[in-house]
Amino acid sequence: MSSAIRRKTYLERSRGHSNPTAKKLLEIMDRKRSNLCLSIDVTKKEKLLKIVDAVGDSLCLVKTHIDIVEDFDQDLIKRLQELSEKHDFLIFEDRNTVAHQYAHGIYHIASWSHITNAHAVPGPGIIQGLASVGLPLGRGLLLLAEMSSAGTLATGDYTRSAVEMARASNRNIISTKGTKKDNDGNNSSSWNGPFVIGFIAMQRVEDRFPPQAQSGGGADTETDEEEDFLILTPGVGLDTTGDAMGQQYRTPNQVVFESGCDVIIVGRSIYGQGDDLEEMKRRAQLYRQLGWEAYLQRTNSRPDPQ
Repeated sequence: MSSAIRRKTYLERSRGHSNPTAKKLLEIMDRKRSNLCLSIDVTKKEKLLKIVDAVGDSLCLVKTHIDIVEDFDQDLIKRLQELSEKHDFLIFEDRNTVAHQYAHGIYHIASWSHITNAHAVPGPGIIQGLASVGLPLGRGLLLLAEMSSAGTLATGDYTRSAVEMARASNRNIISTKGTKKDNDGNNSSSWNGPFVIGFIAMQRVEDRFPPQAQSGGGADTETDEEEDFLILTPGVGLDTTGDAMGQQYRTPNQVVFESGCDVIIVGRSIYGQGDDLEEMKRRAQLYRQLGWEAYLQRTNSRPDPQ
């Protein structure tokens, strides 16, 4: 059951994942001893690349908003992919996209972003559309279940619906062979789900909303026992509990140990204090250390010898 996920190590969880992106992310987290995601929201290409290169050794994931980069070009994508290989992290384009934007447009997100996200508001069709593009590429989708901003409407019934949509989608995705065409008109290879690998949330939402009882009696046993959603949590900081934009901050320990979440998303707290790359590196190392210590405390794990 999902409550046991809190006690499992990232490496143990990676062995049970069939989605290649979820599996790879958990393996990176274990290998690098990092559950830190950098949310990089800057508007200049060279600044983005310099920051990511400076702090990349501390990261398991980089979250981009590629459409705010004023001097975007394909060289940015090429170099970002090179940094992903150099520093051993995955890329998450925070887009809340639809299938056509995911596959096409000037960004071609699915071709380089391992993970993307979507709101649950459009209903199950949004997952189906994105899966038709992302699954053949081995990508993963996060559903927005909760937010860290004050006054958010992503609560209650909305959150429950997001969790139920994820479960239903992952149950219903069927292996497709031969006749399925990809977005370039070619025959795609066979694939299996799941495509929804987790949630943007402030807690383990699948624990809060467990699987519904089935008509034959009891919960959906297969889903209940085997589901393993990654929980990625924004609003992580050490210096303040809130800001003028309504963001509410919690510490890595509150997020990972107390709430059982998996990845801490940190942005301006790492790179928003000036242009000193060494200071950014120091702050990234601090967040990585605190996030990892909270994970070890949660799983009762002992750190491996260095």
